[in-house]
Amino acid sequence: MATQNPGFSIVIATFNCAATLKSSIESVLTQVYPHKELVVIDGGSTDGTVDIIRSFDSEISFWLSEPDRGVYQAWNKGVDASQGEWLHFLGADDRLVSPDVLGRVAARLRNCPEEIRLAYGNVLLISHTGQVIATLNEPWGKARRQLRRRLSIQTPGIFFRRSMFRVHGRFDESFRIAADYEFLLRELAVGYPLFLDNIEISYWRLGGLSSDPANGPLLRYEDARARRMNGLFPYPPVWCWELLKSHVMRILHRSMGAHRAVEIRNLYRRITRNPLRSDVDS
Repeated sequence: MATQNPGFSIVIATFNCAATLKSSIESVLTQVYPHKELVVIDGGSTDGTVDIIRSFDSEISFWLSEPDRGVYQAWNKGVDASQGEWLHFLGADDRLVSPDVLGRVAARLRNCPEEIRLAYGNVLLISHTGQVIATLNEPWGKARRQLRRRLSIQTPGIFFRRSMFRVHGRFDESFRIAADYEFLLRELAVGYPLFLDNIEISYWRLGGLSSDPANGPLLRYEDARARRMNGLFPYPPVWCWELLKSHVMRILHRSMGAHRAVEIRNLYRRITRNPLRSDVDS
């Protein structure tokens, strides 16, 4: 069984995120739950990011700044540098919802059976202006049915138990966007997660690699590769529709500009009432 006071390692991977990193770091350091550590892995930033990290030097358990091959190598470095029983990967432009998040999660994870190696709560998707667009993540009974065709549990809401990395290894660094999906498929083919209902974990801001319209088609192809690697049919019927949407969104973004393209995407969300990954990222 888990300890009465589970320890958390919050890993922030960053590269040239000086505009938002301070808010992300502060959302971790202001957590009232004491059994936590913050690990920051920077990819060799040149925009003042390192100066921000140094300003918190005494409060960060471990940090480094050196060139890397992308976010998944940074996450793997964070796994190796951290000590907590549960790991959470927080985006450099995201933040934990409130100072009591880790305390609320800890209360649910006390005495959590060892066979449960993944827990997740809700994610608040926000716009560039900070407006909440949607609440993401569903109970496992619903999310499980979608996992064979897409990432149905959004990573900003997930806590990974350290034993999961001992069993499955590390994130596959050959992926640019979908290594988290592939890693989850390894675990959830044999295990099941704990849904932390009624706990909002983080604010997830649009604008990362997976939400960049230029990367939409790549995301679809990497999703298919992740399924194939884990013995699933790589091209479910909805995959073709999602690939088409991603190409359309990329064309709109290039021809009409980011603002107009986002307006059209948001209108589509309202019509379909489906703001999950297939619409967020396409």
